[in-house]
Amino acid sequence: MNHTAYILVALVVGVLISFQPPINASMARILDSPLFAATISLFISCMLMMVLWLLNDGGKNTAQITALPWWIVIGGIAGAVFVTSSIIIAPVLGMAAFVVCIIAGQLIGSIVIDHFGLIGMDTKTVSMQKILGLILILIGVILVRAD
Repeated sequence: MNHTAYILVALVVGVLISFQPPINASMARILDSPLFAATISLFISCMLMMVLWLLNDGGKNTAQITALPWWIVIGGIAGAVFVTSSIIIAPVLGMAAFVVCIIAGQLIGSIVIDHFGLIGMDTKTVSMQKILGLILILIGVILVRAD
């Protein structure tokens, strides 16, 4: 796949993800529990991934789990934190403000990860363009919340 295709798929994934917080917030209202709603949402994700893993890999590779570094758990924790916080925060801030804040945080984290080559990523030096992009996103946070 060329870069354009990856960009388009990432945009579609972004649109799909924008539906997750309001859907999960609706579930939390119905269930009267944001934590139960997050649990159900993550359970559905886990079941889908289990089926895809079994169909794709036939359930192999379980022995490699012991080779994983300790910090791998942060990925799962981050997913649970995102889902749970989106259920609680998105209805309060609104989707646009929630998403722009999430994107700003992701950009800050991504710049740090790229610059230092953390978590197995290649080092990509912070440039003025990246800093300008971050500043524009932070201005976006202010503008979206100004209404």
